[in-house]
Amino acid sequence: MNIIELKYSNTNTFLIEGTGGRLLFDTGWAGTFPAFCHALGEAGIRAQDTDFIMISHFHPDHMGIAEEIAELGPVIVVMDVQKDHIHDSDHIFAKEKNSTFHPIADGKVRIVNISESRAFLADLGIDGEVLHTPGHSDDSISLFLDDGSLFVGDLNPLYELELHRGDEIGRSWQKLLAYEPERIYYGHAHTAVLKRENTVSESDVRAGQSSDTHPVNDTAETDTGSDMTETDTCVDMARLQPLTERIMKYIDKGWPIGKIVRKTGADAQFVEDVTRMYLTHRNVSVQGILDRIEIKGR
Repeated sequence: MNIIELKYSNTNTFLIEGTGGRLLFDTGWAGTFPAFCHALGEAGIRAQDTDFIMISHFHPDHMGIAEEIAELGPVIVVMDVQKDHIHDSDHIFAKEKNSTFHPIADGKVRIVNISESRAFLADLGIDGEVLHTPGHSDDSISLFLDDGSLFVGDLNPLYELELHRGDEIGRSWQKLLAYEPERIYYGHAHTAVLKRENTVSESDVRAGQSSDTHPVNDTAETDTGSDMTETDTCVDMARLQPLTERIMKYIDKGWPIGKIVRKTGADAQFVEDVTRMYLTHRNVSVQGILDRIEIKGR
């Protein structure tokens, strides 16, 4: 089995190659289809050679070009817990001028009961299963592979778990951690690697942590409720935090992107990225937004 990360938009997209077929996990916003084809071509693969498309949840930045890709041959597979949400984002694209969005054709999708996901994946030569992991949205799913790979879409990063003790996001993470994942592939953050630790570090003791917990910090080390900690190399974006806070305040006031750009002097694409992350992620923090968007030298 092989995992190819396709970087062509602000949404991380993954192509999973099994011994019997290929599965594309998530897509980008409408308008990114040419960039998707280019990224796929650089990997030496044609869209026609992909068998299925699976969407972590039907928000615009994850399903925006699913139908365009499907028109080339791949079939959109929808879990039964998602079937009532397929068109949740249609109205958002309808408001965009000159939108290239193609609504998903209901008659061509394949509905799979989530309890039968392991059998579905096995037909592609992929060992794993799909789990319903609501919290970010009611239709959110995660894909766990038996080799330890875990694809979670927009489920809040593991290092934010302490903020979600007892809520739906926290319960979804506890369900996933029971599978003991080794690598976590996020929809908007860097891929994280989990490692086992049987003892607490000396710095944790100084911080007043008990022997079975780990502190939450900006390097993505977190208390997972198990014997695992998350390690990840995060980009230092502290200088962008005040700017992001200002943008969020202007969004709350209903200001359009152009006005925010003029007021803050920020890069227009950055303002657009912050706006999309803020509006599509409930209760997201400033750092959460910065972790979810790609900063391309802005």
